Amino acid sequence: MQSLNLILASSSIYRRELLQRLQLPFTCISPEVDETPLTDELPQETALRLAEVKARKVAEEHPHALVIGCDQVATLDNQQLGKPMHHDNAVKQLSMMRGREVIFHSALCLYNAATRNIQAEVVPYVVRFRNLSDDQIERYLRKEQPYHCAGSAKSEGLGIALIESMTGEDPNALIGLPLIKLISMLQQEGVCVI
Repeated sequence: MQSLNLILASSSIYRRELLQRLQLPFTCISPEVDETPLTDELPQETALRLAEVKARKVAEEHPHALVIGCDQVATLDNQQLGKPMHHDNAVKQLSMMRGREVIFHSALCLYNAATRNIQAEVVPYVVRFRNLSDDQIERYLRKEQPYHCAGSAKSEGLGIALIESMTGEDPNALIGLPLIKLISMLQQEGVCVI
């Protein structure tokens, strides 16, 4: 199994940096997929479906690879927040989130293209945001511009200043790649990290 190429199906520099911590050789390929939630789809179902779709799409062109697919959906009161894409939406999201808890559903899929074995799971992470003023939200968004991040915040950057507390099994899940779960999945495929 060690001869299989490891591919991260993502263009995220943050996921790439996280995977580099495991010191395994890998390549990154960005899958082009429609990330629109399906009608009546729960947030964790959206994240899991998209992680699997991304892994399978990259595997189509790489039949001898272990492909890691990831997706993250942020929810407030069980409503998907999505990526804001521009400033006004980010202001609305962060305004709704202030003083409240947001659940980040980080889905992980490891797909063995050679055997078609698939492992997939959602790792939730709960974040309580500070009760931020309008000025604080504006200053943060002008400095970091997290318009392509679920929930309009990047905890790995200045976004940590928005957070009052965090709860979950793996802090890497909040950044978008649950490494603890990935290590277990890799072991199931015969890949030992250490």
